[in-house]
Amino acid sequence: MGKNVLIIAGDAVEALEIFYPYYRCLEAGYNVTIAAPSVKKLQTVLHDFVEGVDTYIERPAYGLEAHSAFADIDPSTFDGLIIPGGRAPEYIRLNEHVPAIVSHFFEANKPIAAVCHAAQIFATIPEVLKGRELTAYIACKPEVQVAGATYIEANLHTDGNLVSGHAWPDLPGVMREFIEKLQA
Repeated sequence: MGKNVLIIAGDAVEALEIFYPYYRCLEAGYNVTIAAPSVKKLQTVLHDFVEGVDTYIERPAYGLEAHSAFADIDPSTFDGLIIPGGRAPEYIRLNEHVPAIVSHFFEANKPIAAVCHAAQIFATIPEVLKGRELTAYIACKPEVQVAGATYIEANLHTDGNLVSGHAWPDLPGVMREFIEKLQA
């Protein structure tokens, strides 16, 4: 039987950071559930850099169906967790169910892939990062440090069950490491 992978997201999730892992896991034969605050079509976004602009810009991207609401997720039925970035982490971290869902994967030592702004979710559950190392988008460095973790200035970093990537260009390495952990 295939592995069960959970992806947590919401509107304004970075398109590449959800589509790439979603299709890569489907390709590997995994059962993938995308969970969000509610069951609906999520509006993904595209973040890019434009010459002369000091930070990234955001454009609307594709729609993607969320299969389940956070309230209906039993994390014990999943073998791994993927947390894409974009702006979704800044508000889904406030959902009452997200801290318990994410904490379960740390407590059970199940594989977790966190990309870009995913680190913002960890700010609501700093106990899971105490003494850990991870990378994230550079703007999330203060949140990583406040949570008691060491920010690693690298595109890809693995610390135990946690695979972290700086941004969407790092997804091939993140997914390779995540799948290796899921298969172990």
